[in-house]
This record gives sequence, structure tokens and C-alpha cells, in this order.
Amino acid sequence: MTDSNVELVRSIYADFERGDFSRADWADPQIEYVVMDGPSPGTFTGLTGIATGVREILSPWKDLQDVIDEYRELDDERVLVLLRHDLRGKTSGLGLDASWTRGAEIVHIKQGRVTRIVKYFDRDRALADLGLEE
Repeated sequence: MTDSNVELVRSIYADFERGDFSRADWADPQIEYVVMDGPSPGTFTGLTGIATGVREILSPWKDLQDVIDEYRELDDERVLVLLRHDLRGKTSGLGLDASWTRGAEIVHIKQGRVTRIVKYFDRDRALADLGLEE
């Protein structure tokens, strides 16, 4: 993997951490967003599909903030992002159960564009699926 892939992913997630989702030049037009677990598993395609899916996933929550713990090179086309979700329920005001706060995302990159993001709310499951340990 090239450092440029890690730097690309780092720049995308830096925007996300600031709540800035306006830039999309990094995304392949047919990008897939796959949610493997959590409250709304599914696959969403294209930027419009991803926006719809993310709104659906986030609709029960307020005060969402993702904090990146680490970026890991997996191979020439994948970067693993280990992150934590800080969320509160809109209705209850309660924080999300601790087992779901440590997540991971696998970002697939081809020719400088993100083609797929695979989201796990459960970091341990992501690592197990990849054959890795924390």
C-alpha cells in the first residue's frame, strides 16, 4: 500500500471528524457503503444512496462524534480505520452501549478513489473477519 492511500483516508476522515461531509472528489461514482452490523445492516450504492443510508443509521442518535484511534495499512487497496462512536439516543438521551462504541471501517481504494467502505459497529467482529488482533 502506498502512503498516499493512508493520507487520502486520513484527509477524508479529518473532514468527517469536523462534521464536514461536503467534499466528494475522493469517491468513485459507484462507491458502496456496506454496514455489516449494528441497528441497520445493509448496502448503499453511490453518494446519494450512501447519504440516504447514513441518515437512516443516524436517525435515532444525536450528538454524534467519531474519534479516530488508528489507521492501518492492510494491503495495496485497503486501509483499516479504527474508531470510536460517541452517540446519545434522541429520545432517551442515553449513551450507546459500550460494546458498540468501538467500531472499524475498511476503506477500499483503486486508482486514488474510494470504491467501498465497509462499516462495523463492533470492532472485534471487524478484526476477526480480517484475521487480525487489536
